[in-house]
Amino acid sequence: MLTLPNILTLSRIVTVPLLAAFLWWPEWRTGYAIAFAIYCLMGITDYFDGYLARAQGTVSKLGVFLDPIADKIMIAAVILMLVGKGVVADFHLIAALIILLREITVSGLREFLAQLQVSIPVSQLAKWKTTFQLVAFGALILGQSVPQYPWVALLGLVTLWSAAVLTAITGWDYLRVGLKHMDT
Repeated sequence: MLTLPNILTLSRIVTVPLLAAFLWWPEWRTGYAIAFAIYCLMGITDYFDGYLARAQGTVSKLGVFLDPIADKIMIAAVILMLVGKGVVADFHLIAALIILLREITVSGLREFLAQLQVSIPVSQLAKWKTTFQLVAFGALILGQSVPQYPWVALLGLVTLWSAAVLTAITGWDYLRVGLKHMDT
């Protein structure tokens, strides 16, 4: 159970409070720079835990269970912190809400379908959605550290909306497939 991929996944979960702590003080630009570094490290471990598990043939039930949870905890924490600190505000809240609602809905749907022993594979579009989310939130965090470069925050908002669109599309795709397995 304590394979390197699982340890990487667990490290993402236990690092979330540290990430949130560095996002807590909006007037401390260095905190945002440290948060950005932590966020990037978490994103890298997200890639490598799956890669190593497949390459080493150590894909485990624990890893399959924890990996999406780690992703959702990280994304939800970053959304909450950025919204709470006013980095994501006004109508951009809609994009963040779409992302958060989709993550919760798909998690519930996967849990329901798992009881039926139905698995929904991750689509290529969902992988792009994740990439856009990671870039968006990374740029929004970094943008707070380097306000002299407003294009960084703008990039974050543009990719946030792109991620929200992909999130809605992939969420609908998962829901459509899941509805076929539900009783009427």
